[in-house]
Amino acid sequence: MRTGEPLPSVGDVLAALATGLWHWDTATGLVTVDAEAARLLGLPPEPATLTEAQTRARFHPVDWNEITGVVRLAVAEGTLAEVRIRIMDGDGKIVRVVRSRSKPSYDPERQAYELIGTLQEVTEPAPGTAAARSAVTGDWRRSREAFLLDAGRALAEARSTAEVLRVAGGLSMPGFSPDGLVVFGVQGDRLTITGQHGHQPADMNPFSDMPLDTPYPAADVVRTGRAVYLSSPEQYKERYPVTWPLARVFGRRSWAFLPLTAGGRTMGAWMAAFTYPVAFTPDERAVLTTVARMLAQALSRAGAAESERELTEGLQRSMLPSLGPEIPGMRVAARYIPTGGGLQVGGDWYDLIPLPSGRFALVIGDVQGHDVRAAGLMGQLRIALRAYAAEGHRPDAVLSRASRFLHGVTHAGDDPPADLRFATCLYVEADPPTGRLEIARAGHPHPVIRMADGTVMMRPTAGGLPLGIDPDADYPTTRFTLEPGETLMLCTDGLIETGGHDLESGWRRLRATLEDHAGDLESLADALVQAVHGPSSHHTTGPLADRREDDIALLLLCRPGDGCGCGDAVAVRPPVRRTLLSVAQDEPERIAEARQHLRELLHDWRSADQVDSAVLLVSEMVTNVLVHTDADALLLAEVVGEGAGRRLRVEVFDSGDDLPHRRRPGELASSGRGLMLIELLADAWGVDPRGEGKSIWFELYEPGGPAAGLSEGAA
Repeated sequence: MRTGEPLPSVGDVLAALATGLWHWDTATGLVTVDAEAARLLGLPPEPATLTEAQTRARFHPVDWNEITGVVRLAVAEGTLAEVRIRIMDGDGKIVRVVRSRSKPSYDPERQAYELIGTLQEVTEPAPGTAAARSAVTGDWRRSREAFLLDAGRALAEARSTAEVLRVAGGLSMPGFSPDGLVVFGVQGDRLTITGQHGHQPADMNPFSDMPLDTPYPAADVVRTGRAVYLSSPEQYKERYPVTWPLARVFGRRSWAFLPLTAGGRTMGAWMAAFTYPVAFTPDERAVLTTVARMLAQALSRAGAAESERELTEGLQRSMLPSLGPEIPGMRVAARYIPTGGGLQVGGDWYDLIPLPSGRFALVIGDVQGHDVRAAGLMGQLRIALRAYAAEGHRPDAVLSRASRFLHGVTHAGDDPPADLRFATCLYVEADPPTGRLEIARAGHPHPVIRMADGTVMMRPTAGGLPLGIDPDADYPTTRFTLEPGETLMLCTDGLIETGGHDLESGWRRLRATLEDHAGDLESLADALVQAVHGPSSHHTTGPLADRREDDIALLLLCRPGDGCGCGDAVAVRPPVRRTLLSVAQDEPERIAEARQHLRELLHDWRSADQVDSAVLLVSEMVTNVLVHTDADALLLAEVVGEGAGRRLRVEVFDSGDDLPHRRRPGELASSGRGLMLIELLADAWGVDPRGEGKSIWFELYEPGGPAAGLSEGAA
């Protein structure tokens, strides 16, 4: 442009550079893209406004989690956010890789992030134009070593065949640079074109699928393993008169054809063509030969890596089906994050199974290990569980049959005892109209409930041995109801222990994320993964920092209602938390679960002594029901109020008619102190007849606030 002329618009400049603009506002949950950005995302090339879910569907799931982490880190450090994003099509295939650069910001009033940035494809550079070249003057050997070091590093960092070819096309050799490059491969007895630079794709059709016995330089190189250098058109025409007419149309003056050899095998040929005469001195031949060797090694590595990625991604897609169909009246979200490095699929899985009864089964499990064998066993076990569930078996029967199946698979071969595998599993049968859940557990972490008031509790459930250990193992069933506004979380131990955490410290980290989150189910799933897998998780490293990372599988089930965040707005959470637990006469071991359940309910209670007192009284009251009556015990615990000065009320119901009486036991008596303990430790207590049966209750008042009026009408 001439001096004084107005500068072109930013949009025109970006369009000329094939660069798109995108804007993401987490407060509205909308992503706005211009025409070029829409094209890069695989959409029609026109401006569009997308939801976060629509945008996430276009990104590789691992890259989406990386973006959210990089944005938070860039805001904290005041730097640019730059990340590589793999764009996926509807079949889960990667269609291109783009680079995003943005300057994110955080609005504390809206508690939202906003970023405006660019998207640009990591593509092959535009073919260069022919340029005049003067004769080489001076000693260029000093720059040759630096060029080879740079070329070797760039080729070693290339992660795919396309990247290797882009690096090769962008090499600027010291003193001479080729105008056209072609990489030939071999398929059977024919020559193929793996990639090219400096030509139109249609121009290379005559050289594609060429028989190896054709009198053509690249075919000679593949057959003999020796390089061919042609310094002039006359030399080319003299040695290869049959194929010279095909090469003449490009107007080149010199050609070098070099073998691509890796592991002692010639895997193809590399052509470097020049628009000016090249003498191919020993120094120039040495540079070309070294580059050809590095190029062959890079192509061999990239080909092996691509084959492995294609295999593992295919395994992952086939073994981790998308969630569907939807459960009427409930919401489901799931995430799977493979362990870092190596295979991108392991032994973790989740599944959603429609049942013949109209109910739905949610399954999550973890086969020991995260290698190829674990992935294979996982696929077999998932199919077996689906088959048993489809037959209409109850949860305990499904796990019993699955354990027998896995035991037979792992013990039938000649595998050494050290390689025998087991699997943990949690099977949930959900009845959508009532929210009733029936759970069978095989050595898996307990489910977690996030109640409508935001309280998060681990829900102890009865369980048996991991699958595959004992073919005759039994798996008791636990039943409870998922109330409106509550969310059920199922996860593998990778979500808890990632970052060197153990079960206790990892659970505390997850609880904080669950209680602080106020969004919908999809954003909650992202937040949980981000808490343990994003950049911020490295600041909360656990006590076992040298532990190898594990795969992560996460499954969330929500019954929409006030407080869950699944509606248009998050409702105000009521200041009441409540839990219910039944202990049958033949289940005395569940008294320990009742104690743990109460501790979970009081995890943020100010007085540790009061928590211990409440646990002791619950243990005493439930035990008395099982010992002195023939009825089951029903435990109801409620925490009322918010902030300091809350009230805990615990009631234990039974169907017996005999009321407890205060006794005066002697020093050596083994019983009779239950009511004495309640009277000493509780702030208020009582016994209420209930028509059929009775209830005994007690209350504790949290220190730090008035308790007056809280117990009115309690008796």
